[in-house]
This record gives sequence, C-alpha cells and structure tokens, in this order.
Amino acid sequence: MSSRKRVGIVGARGHTGAELIRLVAAHPALELAFVSSRELDGQPVADHVPGFAAALRYGSYAPEAVAGLGADVVVLALPNDKGGAFVDAIEAQASGTVIVDLSADRRFDPQWVYGLPELGRERIRGARRIANPGCYATAMQLAIAPLLDQLAGPPQCFGVSGYSGAGTTPSDRNNPELLRDNLMPYALANHIHEREVTAHLGVPVEFMPHVAPHFRGITMTVNLWLREPLDRDAVERIYRRRWANEPLVEVVEEAPWVSRIAGRHGAQIGGFTVAPDGRRVVVVATLDNLLKGAATQAMQNINLALGFDEFESIPVQPPTHP
Repeated sequence: MSSRKRVGIVGARGHTGAELIRLVAAHPALELAFVSSRELDGQPVADHVPGFAAALRYGSYAPEAVAGLGADVVVLALPNDKGGAFVDAIEAQASGTVIVDLSADRRFDPQWVYGLPELGRERIRGARRIANPGCYATAMQLAIAPLLDQLAGPPQCFGVSGYSGAGTTPSDRNNPELLRDNLMPYALANHIHEREVTAHLGVPVEFMPHVAPHFRGITMTVNLWLREPLDRDAVERIYRRRWANEPLVEVVEEAPWVSRIAGRHGAQIGGFTVAPDGRRVVVVATLDNLLKGAATQAMQNINLALGFDEFESIPVQPPTHP
C-alpha cells in the first residue's frame, strides 16, 4: 500500500487544473487519486497534459462519488458558484478531507482559512478548509502589504492579465481574435478581487482589470498614497525587508516584465517610483496567473495543510532575465 497522500482534482480540464496535475505528479509524497472533467471523461490525462506519464484517465464524478473516492485532499478547480454540492458531500461523508477551493466562493467565509501563505501561513498549517486567493488579488496584496500601515488612502490598482485568466469557456475575454492589438477593460468597479483585497487587507482598494492578448501572466501597477513622505531608497528597503525570506517573492529594481514571469512559480515586485513630494509611491508586481495566482499557491496550501515542506515540488529559483 502506498503511504503517499492522495489528491483529487474536480474541474481538471482548465489551464489551472493542468498545472496542478504537474505539481502533484512531481511531489514525492503525493499521488493523484482522480481527476474529474465532464468534457474529458474517459480520456487519458497524458493526452492533455504534456509531460504527464501516468496511465490515469479523466472521470466524471458526482459530488457524492467524489466524497467516496478516498482522497486526502480535494481541489475544487471550478467556476464560481459551482462547488457547493461537492463541499456539502465531502463534509457529510468525509469531513477529514482537506478541501482547497480555487473559486471565489469561500474567500469571504470566516469558517475557511484564506490561503495566501506569505501573509498568513500559520493559519494554513493543518487547516482542512482553505480558500485559494484570486490571481489579481494575490498580486495586489503582495504589492500593497509592505506599506499597509503607512497608507493615507485607498490604493489604486491597474491590472492587466493574459487571457488564460478568463478560463476555457469561450467568451470575449479569452478570444484571441478580439484581443489582438487590443486591451479590454471590464468590471471597472466592485470587481470581486477588489472586494477580496479590501476584506483581507482591511483597507478599501480600488481595482481596474484589463485583459491583454498574451496568454498568461499578470502585471499589476499599484498607486499608493502615504501619510508621511518616503524616498525611493527607503521604499525599496521596506519591500526587501518584508519579502527577504520569501522564496516565491523577488524584489527587483526595475519594473518587472510579464514575459519574464510567465511559466515561473513566484512573483516579482519592483519599479519603485516616488513622486517629488514623497507621498505618492507607484509599485509594479507581476506573477503567472496560472501558477502563483492559482496552482502553485494551491500546492503551497496543500503542503502546509498536510505538514509537508511548503515548497515541496515547487521550483523556487527566481526568474531568469535575458
């Protein structure tokens, strides 16, 4: 009998599901119990996840079946408002199973732990119900947190994501033809990630999302008003001190490029710019929305919940610059 912990993924057809399959397969103490997708039911996982070598096939499982498959961890990689029946079934039949929900459904639920390790890993250790943060929300919080106690007003966040962030269900926001030579703004007030960051940082945040023609990666430009003036060197020192011991957060001097973060598991923060009066700071953060914005963060949370090293199976080397 294998002593490894078993992970099941519901909604594994999407981009994030494929990334998480690779991370679980690379983990020495985990194995895949099942991967569920109605659209791909019966098809070999290896046909859709390059590099995956096992003979596992996609299944299509009802919530009660998922609860009875014996997984130690179930990851819900489903659209918003689609995971409730799975949570109910697991809580009724297998309450000790760890659930990591990648949707927004549980991010405001105080009975679930909010899984942004860099801002609260002690709460995640041993947790059984974990709400994975949003991709935009992760970038915003990593960019704002070092100056949180010095803010004079709401941060303004201008976010640009690759179209993989819109998922695989066809829409204007993941249509390469519509996005070619274009930048598509949407949900410019009261976006769910705006509410998410406001709730978890405890300050009002203003967020304006856009979709660009590239496939993956987020650029987040954050405008911060301060109560007391700071010069640029002082700002950079604050960020370097805050993130010095975080393997997945790299502080750089110049504004990071989204092309340099795509396919990497961490985030970059830099481009520190200070207005002449020292009270306005602009910071740029980049991360891969499918990795640190989703699958990599889920793996951090799984590791913490099960008592493994947080970064097991996650390459932690910083992005390489051309």
